[in-house]
Amino acid sequence: MYVILVYDIVTDDKGKKILPKVFKICKKYLIHIQNSVFEGDISRPNALALKKELSVYIRKDKDSVIMFHTREERWLDKEFLGVADDKTSNFL
Repeated sequence: MYVILVYDIVTDDKGKKILPKVFKICKKYLIHIQNSVFEGDISRPNALALKKELSVYIRKDKDSVIMFHTREERWLDKEFLGVADDKTSNFL
């Protein structure tokens, strides 16, 4: 499946420590696109592993993670405003 993941971590004292850990976990499974946005193909078992790893750090009362799912990237239309830095492009 193809996933777009976005997260918002409250940057209080604890959040400042959580933020790099969440970033590192997401980067392990997906491609970093912009600030707190990641996307890419991921298997169901890896998606479950990603959610499990994130749940250790995400504070349910302060932070949020949203995962948008689609079957394949080809079913997703992307539109860029400003700098179009498509890091998921397969063209060199």
